[in-house]
Amino acid sequence: MAAAAGSVQRNGVVIDDTFAEAFPMKATRILVTAHTMEWARHAGVSATGFATSVIACGCEAGIERELGLHETPDGRPGVSVLIFSMSGKELGKQLERRVGQCVLTCPTTAVFAGLPKGMGSDVAALGKNLRFFGDGWQISKVIDGVRYWRVPVMDGEFVAEEDTPVVKAVGGGNLLLLARDTDGALAAAEAAVAAMKRLRNVVMPFPGGVVRSGSKVGSRYANLSASTNDAFCPSLVGLVPRSELASGGESAQDIGCVMEIVIDGLTEGDVAAAMRVGMEAAIGIGPAGGLLRISAGNYGGKLGPFHFHLHKLLGNAGEAP
Repeated sequence: MAAAAGSVQRNGVVIDDTFAEAFPMKATRILVTAHTMEWARHAGVSATGFATSVIACGCEAGIERELGLHETPDGRPGVSVLIFSMSGKELGKQLERRVGQCVLTCPTTAVFAGLPKGMGSDVAALGKNLRFFGDGWQISKVIDGVRYWRVPVMDGEFVAEEDTPVVKAVGGGNLLLLARDTDGALAAAEAAVAAMKRLRNVVMPFPGGVVRSGSKVGSRYANLSASTNDAFCPSLVGLVPRSELASGGESAQDIGCVMEIVIDGLTEGDVAAAMRVGMEAAIGIGPAGGLLRISAGNYGGKLGPFHFHLHKLLGNAGEAP
């Protein structure tokens, strides 16, 4: 298999000499508990719905992991949720709407801050504003310096911590998985996402952690800020001015399907770690499973200050192309 200059191979998979370009975001973590894990999961899934991309959703969010009884403030099962947005103001707005409509409404739930007090330079309201749903019947209690609100609801009380820390974060880490066909692309993507989900401090906000409609900045239509990443569309090889599929050292016919994984993390190191384990898992699929090449999306360094070089993430280790 021919490879482009500068690329390396791992397990027969070509790793492009390129980088993923990510940008600053604001983030918070909340802990949602409930009478059973099933109801905590219902609240978490609902609260993180329609939160795939800040392009149109206002935030990006996902369930980080499920929590055991010993990991939650009230000793009940729960889920940890990470929410990211482009500003602290927008994050606060999204958080209030999502907790108010999807957690407060869910049977038996409570919500707590998931980051240590004092972490970050700002906070976003949780129970501070939602308490007014109690129509004057709400009461608060301060325990160890933290205020909690008890809002009467039809199944008992909704307990919500006053607020949650907001911290600087990193959004837009990404991997592009170039495969022979749909089966190969999905197998590599699913393996990568499964590996990433074992790490903390990161979420992959798209459905199943995978996006097939990767985008580029801008469009020929003035009212659109983003449009299809035509350089990686197999159906446009030979039609677009520049195709990454034709220029990556593979014949255009070899690449039949491309999937992208987008990673948001609390720190640059968290995103790097997730990209590394994701690549290693996908590489394990190899050409035998349909994965031919791994690349990443960037905008020449013009979009964001965080650059995740694929070769560096893999320790520059590779086989001769």
